[in-house]
Amino acid sequence: MNEIIRSLKDRKSVRAFKEIPIEASHKAEILNAALEAPSAGNMTLYTIIDITDQKLKDTLAITCDNQPFIAKAPLVFIFCADYYRWYHAFCRHSENVRKPSYGDLNLATADALIAAQNTVVAAESLGVGSCYIGDITERFEEHRELLSLPRYVVPVCMLVMGYPTEQQKKREKPRRFDINDIVHTNGYQREKSDKMEDMLKVRQNISEDAISEYIHKFCKRKYNSDFSREMSRSCEEMLKSFCEE
Repeated sequence: MNEIIRSLKDRKSVRAFKEIPIEASHKAEILNAALEAPSAGNMTLYTIIDITDQKLKDTLAITCDNQPFIAKAPLVFIFCADYYRWYHAFCRHSENVRKPSYGDLNLATADALIAAQNTVVAAESLGVGSCYIGDITERFEEHRELLSLPRYVVPVCMLVMGYPTEQQKKREKPRRFDINDIVHTNGYQREKSDKMEDMLKVRQNISEDAISEYIHKFCKRKYNSDFSREMSRSCEEMLKSFCEE
């Protein structure tokens, strides 16, 4: 198995970091890796906000669902879908330029996420742990003001990074689904997805008697949670900010 594949298999989310700064060369390699990611039309439809101010980290630890480890992370990056640069450049040099809309947001979001994953892979190769923070997509109005985001710029994901503690290194990576359940051939195969209970029994190593309770609790904790509802509300506001006239 080559080093890249091994790194992908070994990588897991890290939420506890050693209290040492990231080497400058490592930070540079991680950020430069983002720019090597594929991008729609080579437009680089994203901006990376490097959070270095401790007070700002402390605030984000609260606004992002009260997660103290965010404030302790040596590196905090926010990846934003960004059509501000191109749109205003188009307006300076062309006439009758349409305003960014849903397709543009979709491409910019994909660009930002692909770039973010490149930094995750690069960080792992350097011994730097990482964790995605989806909660940056909540409380959009607050985060827009906090980060001075103009129109056509919205936060897509946040990454916290640092050298993992020994406990985090030894922590077992959660099991994934079986590849045969996730890969469909030449079209969507509903009969596979309709066996979600069987997929979970294998992945979570739980019995037939326990599967219903597991799914019920997971639904309550994740899908029907207050934070999930807030994320949907917040994303609706993002759409308005990005796409509406």
